[in-house]
Amino acid sequence: MTSNRLAVLLTCYNRKPKTLACLGALFNQILAPEVNLAVFLVDDGSTDGTTEAVRQAYPAVNILQGDGNLFWTGGMRFAFSEAIAQDYDYYLWLNDDTLLYPEAISNLLATSHHLIEEGNLSSIVVGSTQDPETGILTYGGLRQHRWWHPLRLGKVIPKETPQPCDTMEGNSVLIPRKVVQVVGNLDLALSHYGADLDYGLRARSQGCTIWVAPGYVGTCSPNPSISRYVNSDDSLSEQWQKMNQPKGLALSDVTLSPIGQWKILTQRHGGPFWLFYWLLPYRRLIKIFLFDLVKIKSKK
Repeated sequence: MTSNRLAVLLTCYNRKPKTLACLGALFNQILAPEVNLAVFLVDDGSTDGTTEAVRQAYPAVNILQGDGNLFWTGGMRFAFSEAIAQDYDYYLWLNDDTLLYPEAISNLLATSHHLIEEGNLSSIVVGSTQDPETGILTYGGLRQHRWWHPLRLGKVIPKETPQPCDTMEGNSVLIPRKVVQVVGNLDLALSHYGADLDYGLRARSQGCTIWVAPGYVGTCSPNPSISRYVNSDDSLSEQWQKMNQPKGLALSDVTLSPIGQWKILTQRHGGPFWLFYWLLPYRRLIKIFLFDLVKIKSKK
């Protein structure tokens, strides 16, 4: 009987109810006897009592402390690094706002085993999540929809069989040891957004494959929150400052990443026209700049 030692990796900050609910669903998984879970949770300086609550409710969780400046990539990289040092068979990225269905991990592992039997020895398996209210796909695998724009990505709707994809969102991702040995850890140069996309694209470029598991593995509400949307009354400098924070600037349909981090992604994965792809999203800020000019001139 093959052992499946699996490290579950999470990071959190000041959302204790969601973190506890996520862990509750995780520890409610229906697993085969040969599957052994170890949970690595990075608490990035929470002040709402998350660490204490987790220790009381789930003492088996390995809690790692951050300083409040790790954000998603730093927290997940920290957890990943600790787990890699113990050489697990699998590593599961899990967002702490994701509620796994009871057979989610079994589904992911079964998909991985099937892919190995089919000759895909170094394959990432992505779990798809759905909105708890509407049932609509929220996060999962991503596919390049336009050959001329390698970073224009569309979501892959899960089916009854595994679906190939090009990269993924990091809400629920199963990564086997063979992939980690090739790709390594997340890149800290991408602080909050994009590190999951980058990991998948790097994995593909190094000969690994990425697959969407059949069906949905759990629920996760969509982001960003409307409270982070751009305020049209803000000046260009205010918008620029917001955009270059680790979480970027949220618009109604896209989040503008810090310009230096988006440059890293486009240089790595954008091909010969990366400069065009790098500057393209920020055209929206030009409108704000022009609007500011109009306001200034009208006051004269």
